[in-house]
Amino acid sequence: MEMRDPDSALNPAEEQTPIAAPASESVAASELTDNTVAEVAEDDLAADDELAAETPLSHEAMLEVAKAVLAKDASEITADDIRHLRQQINAFRKAEQPADEDQPEADDDSDLKAIFDQIRDKKAEYTARVEAQRLANLERKKAIVAEILALADDTDNVNRTFPRYRELQDEFNAIGEVPATEDTAIWKQFQDARERYSDNLKINKELRDYDFRKNLDSKNLLLDEAQGLLAEEDVITAYRRLQELHAKWRQIGPVAKEFREEIWEKFKAASAEINKRYQAHFEARKARELENEAGKTALCERLEALDLETLKSFVAWDEATKQVIGLQEEWRKFGFASKKQNKALFARFRALCDRFFAAKAEYFHSTRAELANNLARKTALAEQAEALKDSTDWKEATEKFVAMQKEWKTIGTVAKKYSDAVWRRFQEACDYFFEQKKKAHSGARKVETENLRAKRQVIADLEAITAETPREQAIEALRNAQTRWQEIGHVPFREKDKVYEAYRAKVDELRQLLDLRGKQARMERFSDSIQTMEGDENKLYRERERLVRALEARRQELRTYENNLGFLTSSSRSGESMLREFERKAERLRTDIEDLEEKIKLIDSKL
Repeated sequence: MEMRDPDSALNPAEEQTPIAAPASESVAASELTDNTVAEVAEDDLAADDELAAETPLSHEAMLEVAKAVLAKDASEITADDIRHLRQQINAFRKAEQPADEDQPEADDDSDLKAIFDQIRDKKAEYTARVEAQRLANLERKKAIVAEILALADDTDNVNRTFPRYRELQDEFNAIGEVPATEDTAIWKQFQDARERYSDNLKINKELRDYDFRKNLDSKNLLLDEAQGLLAEEDVITAYRRLQELHAKWRQIGPVAKEFREEIWEKFKAASAEINKRYQAHFEARKARELENEAGKTALCERLEALDLETLKSFVAWDEATKQVIGLQEEWRKFGFASKKQNKALFARFRALCDRFFAAKAEYFHSTRAELANNLARKTALAEQAEALKDSTDWKEATEKFVAMQKEWKTIGTVAKKYSDAVWRRFQEACDYFFEQKKKAHSGARKVETENLRAKRQVIADLEAITAETPREQAIEALRNAQTRWQEIGHVPFREKDKVYEAYRAKVDELRQLLDLRGKQARMERFSDSIQTMEGDENKLYRERERLVRALEARRQELRTYENNLGFLTSSSRSGESMLREFERKAERLRTDIEDLEEKIKLIDSKL
């Protein structure tokens, strides 16, 4: 549908429809009122609304603001004043609401509510008066239209009625606003009446031509201004100015028939271009708002996906904090979403951020004691490491350092401001010790090589003892070899087990050889001593009891070794060495038990 020239000679019954305004406004260009313009600008105030909701004033400041609004004239109190004041009061109530029962109660805001109610009542009363005035204006305009139609029908008194006709036009234009729903209809009726008067009545040609020329000049000025608005970069400003031009166009009377269609088509074309730019502007803004809405929704979903239950360490909380701050930075890059969704999305995002930082504060508060305990334990380890770092007992000190390092790993985190310092202190002590150990061991390699050569010589000396070597000489040589072996220091680690196995095997071989030879001699000496006791049963019984007690002691000791052998494993070199030593002792105990049993049998044979 299209907008028609108010000067065009259409019948009153024909439909008159203006150019359609943008879909988002749902009102024709010629039908826009001041209220419609205010609605267009309402979205531009969203940022101020959001800021006001975030930064509540104090109670005293709120009273001053409310009183200042109340002091205004009712016509000066805008819907924005009331909306902003209501938002400030709501924000004040929310900020003053006590978080828990231990906090003091919020300040009483009954005085604020009373002033706010007065402001609303004042504005409502004014609005009612304005609406009543508009209805009265409508009735006056209807009466003027009726009178113009009556003048149009009085064709015989044109010279007499024309001045009254001009007065009625001026009076109609001077009358104020009417209800927005009736504005277009009454204006169309007024235009029809004027056209009927101008076209159908035989008025004085000179007066009519003068009126036409004057009206044409006025409309040409409006046309020039409308065409100039096409160069205006601010689409909103151009659109609002166009509405003012349309209002003035309606107030100007008709022009000569030969100019009516031409000038209206030009004015309509300029209006259509401005309306098209205006509609494109809002469609583009709507697309941006939808894009911003999708982006902000995605940020909320990412924040909701953050599982706070999995954050069990300060490092995890720090990483999560970086993510949240990053999401907040992304949020600031987005513009406004649609008016309907923007506040809801902001409230959703703000609540998620508040939930995260509240949980973080609770975690840090609850782990403060644990942090202090962890710091104390790590400080103690650092002190132990510093006290031990100059030790030259490399084996024992190394074991202690390794144990301290293992314990350090089991201790939880400490406060960030202390963690680096205590770790550096501990690490420096460890590094110093192991560096000194490395230097010491590099000089000891030559000594270990010499020790290896000496131990191999001990083994060679043991191999020189044979069965033909006299017993006493063999025992003395074995004792000397064992003493020399103990006096020799460490050998290279990779040769340690090999040379020890060779030494131990040779010693065991010689001990077995010497024990076999010694056992026979010992039994002969025991038999001689028993023969001296023959005939004295008391001595024999006492000797037998001594041997039985010794036998039981050996058996108990053997059971102990055999039990311990059941718990030992050879999974490590040190464990294997201990296992062999226990087996050797157990074997010697079995030999002693056999000797004791033979001696007891010998005594029993004499009783």
